[in-house]
Amino acid sequence: MQGAATILHADLDAFYASVEQLLDPSLRGKPIAVGGGVVLAASYEARAFGVRGGMSGWRARQLCPQLRFVGGHFDAYQRLGDAALSVIGDYTPLVERLSIDEAFADVAGCERLFGSPVEIAKTIRRRVRAELGLAISVGVARTKHLAKIASQVAKPDGLVVVDPASERAFLHELPVELMWGVGPVAKARLAAAGVCKIGQLAAMPDQRLEALMGRALGAKLANLACNRDARAIKTERQAQSAGAQSALGKRPAQAHVFTPVLWHLADRIGTRLRAKARPGRTVSVRVRFADLRAVTHSVTLPQPVAQTAVLAEIAENLVRAVLAKHPRERSISLLAISVSNLERRPLIQLELPLGLADEARRPGSRKAAARAQVDRAMDAVRDRFGWEAVRYASLAGGQPASVPDAFRRLAEKDL
Repeated sequence: MQGAATILHADLDAFYASVEQLLDPSLRGKPIAVGGGVVLAASYEARAFGVRGGMSGWRARQLCPQLRFVGGHFDAYQRLGDAALSVIGDYTPLVERLSIDEAFADVAGCERLFGSPVEIAKTIRRRVRAELGLAISVGVARTKHLAKIASQVAKPDGLVVVDPASERAFLHELPVELMWGVGPVAKARLAAAGVCKIGQLAAMPDQRLEALMGRALGAKLANLACNRDARAIKTERQAQSAGAQSALGKRPAQAHVFTPVLWHLADRIGTRLRAKARPGRTVSVRVRFADLRAVTHSVTLPQPVAQTAVLAEIAENLVRAVLAKHPRERSISLLAISVSNLERRPLIQLELPLGLADEARRPGSRKAAARAQVDRAMDAVRDRFGWEAVRYASLAGGQPASVPDAFRRLAEKDL
């Protein structure tokens, strides 16, 4: 017997741009983007021209010459995001926050107090609009996957309820890009195989799908496409990774271009890892070429690291390995670093100075200890005088454009 549709997915519409339009009414109805060198978020008016988050500023202006960039009010985002999602908490304690502007909630058992799940969703939308001046779209369904898709279908400023009796009919007519895990690359790969709708994906043999998308992602997509999703609401989440990225536009795939970018990204990530005492063992890089095709390489270390120099050097080696395997690629448009397999205050085994090639990257070595001391000194200076007070010599020529940490902390569930 199927359960009732009691899972809500609430998502504030074009949140960052909507907040800017709320703070400055003269921006309402106009194409705006938060950011500068990189588009952090775009209003619906800007999206109509093809402007998207993560796009370089110059490309966004090409698509929309009248686009207006605003710097971003991160304190306001935090305040209004907290206020909007606290409204949901007024109706159920089972709230799983995904980011600053979206959350799941399970309202099972709340009917006697607040009405049906649909009535609760309507009340949440009405209150957020009246109390905060923001639009929020809500999907109501039996599972988290369906609820999230329903909220996307509901945008902008809508409510979609998925009847448990017609879940597959609702799901299978929708485009595959609405599914978790299907980004631009996966979408293109599926389209090349003749798969554009979720129903077509559900009909693919498992072996063919796994050969096309990889075993882990293929199995995940097969389950979701066939409406198999048993995940429950998790009210507490622990960060599993820390990452940063930088959109480059279209730059030569050469060391003088990517080295300072990687050092900058490693500096941002290392600072966050050290602040939380959460070093990580797996370092990954993502290189996006000029045609928007992306390649990811990673390495897992024997001991967790958080030193900026170590992260930067490992990232450089990974990027060089990517470029060596793709010698025809002459340009890169984005670089990203991510650190996962995070550990909490691990024990460090001291090592003898044996002159090993990777000695400076071994946390227990004397060289690594010296690097850690430099990082701690820089962290202390920045805590007192601000981020720009001191930087590594590799970045003396200027700081590359990247997604600011303030924005990443709001937008992502990582450190």
